[in-house]
Amino acid sequence: MALYDYYCEANDRTVEVRHGMSKSVKTWGELCEMAGIEAGDTPADASLRKLMGAPVPMTGGSSGSDSAPACGTSGCCPYN
Repeated sequence: MALYDYYCEANDRTVEVRHGMSKSVKTWGELCEMAGIEAGDTPADASLRKLMGAPVPMTGGSSGSDSAPACGTSGCCPYN
């Protein structure tokens, strides 16, 4: 998953959402739904421009969590 910033020219707003690389967000309505925000007066079909994407770093979790340990914490990281 990565963080992406989308800009809507119709309302001059930039909104950040997290989604997989294969996901494509095209309209303000779709973006609002993903971000959990109100569309306001902006038409749901207003177009967007993707500004940038950034990888989300893996972080270690507490024992019993579903998240993988950060590299170097268990001695079995394939990336070391």
